[in-house]
Amino acid sequence: MICAIYKSSRKADTYLYVPKRDDFSQVPQPLMEVFGTPQFVMILPLAKIKQLANADMAKVTAELADKGYYLQLPPPPEDLLKAHRRSLGLEDS
Repeated sequence: MICAIYKSSRKADTYLYVPKRDDFSQVPQPLMEVFGTPQFVMILPLAKIKQLANADMAKVTAELADKGYYLQLPPPPEDLLKAHRRSLGLEDS
C-alpha cells in the first residue's frame, strides 16, 4: 500500500495520510476545515517499511483501508512537574 502524507497548515505536528495523492474525498469536511490547507510532505510505500516514527503501522494501514484516511496528532505535552515529582519519588497530591 502506498500513501501520501500531508502536514497541517494550522496545527503543528499534525499529519494526514491518504491513499492517493491530492485525494481528500474520504476526509470529512469539518476535519479539513480544522486541518487547513494540506501541505504535501511525501509519498510513502507502507509495504516497504517496518515502522513509522510517530504512528502505529497497523493502525495507519487499518484506518486507511476502513476510513480512507489516517490523522496523526502530536503527542500530548509532557507534564514536567509530574515527571519531576515522580523522579523524586513523591506522590501526586
